[in-house]
Amino acid sequence: MNKTDRMLAIVLELQRKGTLRAEDLAAGFETSVRTIYRDMQALSEAGVPIIGAPGTGYSLMEGYFLPPLRFTAEEAVALLVGTDFVGQQFDRIYGAKAADAARKIEGALPAEVRTEAERVRAAIRLLGARVETANQGEEAENFAALRDAILERRKIRFHYAKGIAAANEERHSVREAAPYGLIFVRGSWMLLAYCELRQALRHFRVSRMSGLTVLADGFQLPDGFQLAHYAPADDRGMTVKVRFDFEAAERVREAGSFYMESMEDIPEGLLVTLRVRRPEEVLHWILSWGAHAVVLEPESLRQRLRDEAEKMFKHY
Repeated sequence: MNKTDRMLAIVLELQRKGTLRAEDLAAGFETSVRTIYRDMQALSEAGVPIIGAPGTGYSLMEGYFLPPLRFTAEEAVALLVGTDFVGQQFDRIYGAKAADAARKIEGALPAEVRTEAERVRAAIRLLGARVETANQGEEAENFAALRDAILERRKIRFHYAKGIAAANEERHSVREAAPYGLIFVRGSWMLLAYCELRQALRHFRVSRMSGLTVLADGFQLPDGFQLAHYAPADDRGMTVKVRFDFEAAERVREAGSFYMESMEDIPEGLLVTLRVRRPEEVLHWILSWGAHAVVLEPESLRQRLRDEAEKMFKHY
């Protein structure tokens, strides 16, 4: 941290905590007490009203407030919850920056707003969506590397394991791609990239990527491309209808599905309509509901479920 950033952080820390000793500030900013003394002198010369009391520490003159921005409690909570999300779902570098940002936001709030924000925030809890897995460390490293590759406009090479492969496709493949952006969908990170193998834009789940290498080759985004305005083509051409009994209906409403189009109450329970590219995409989801689910159409999926049920029966 350079001197300017440290001095700003000191002022924000004093606003947040009130009174701090030089030793505490030195430990917090990983510098020497002598450096803190020099910083305090520089702040005083710059017009910041710092009060130093021997044996007590440093504080700001009552009523002094640094930032020109004033947040409401609700705005502050929105920002702080956002930093919590970044800390949970991004890589370690951005997680650390999110923690720094949270401290600055808290320090920038007037006492009465900070108290109200703390009260509101205490009633909100953001649980991490990630599940601990054996390859979580590699996924975090891949995320950091992808972020850099996107910013630097450099191509990547990686091994990819498809969740579902068609009959004529290999499940594992090596891809080279131009990474356009990262998208957070239903608790998972997806990479949008131009795939050299498929010669088209493709989505890759970051958790299924391994052996990621950032290449020296650069690339250019298509003219006018903006990730915020990107909408993938809808190629889900197959309609699936499933009837759920009353016992499972409420749980189905709560759980939902990425492929779900609509839900309709019917005399027998709940009718769910899904749209998929191929039946394998919802096969295991339907099986997970056991006898509570009955596929009405298409017939090809009904046959697949019969085959799976027969295989399961043989195991027992």
